[in-house]
Amino acid sequence: MKSNIHPEYHEINVIMTDGTEYKTRSCMGAAGDTLRLDIDTKSHPAWTGVQRMLDTGGQVAKFNKRFAGIGKRKQDAE
Repeated sequence: MKSNIHPEYHEINVIMTDGTEYKTRSCMGAAGDTLRLDIDTKSHPAWTGVQRMLDTGGQVAKFNKRFAGIGKRKQDAE
């Protein structure tokens, strides 16, 4: 291995979304830094199989309002 071309490899703390912590080795930051995860295997639907619907700014309500009539049959006017 060539010298002086590889980043420093040191121990960091990782905090999962549920608050559990563990130590690992990484090139990120400096020795002893903390990495807080926003998404991990305990919270992401790809691993949990649970889907959550997040309504950001009423987009789901807007969609439902816009497309509420699609698929419904219209009654014939007499």
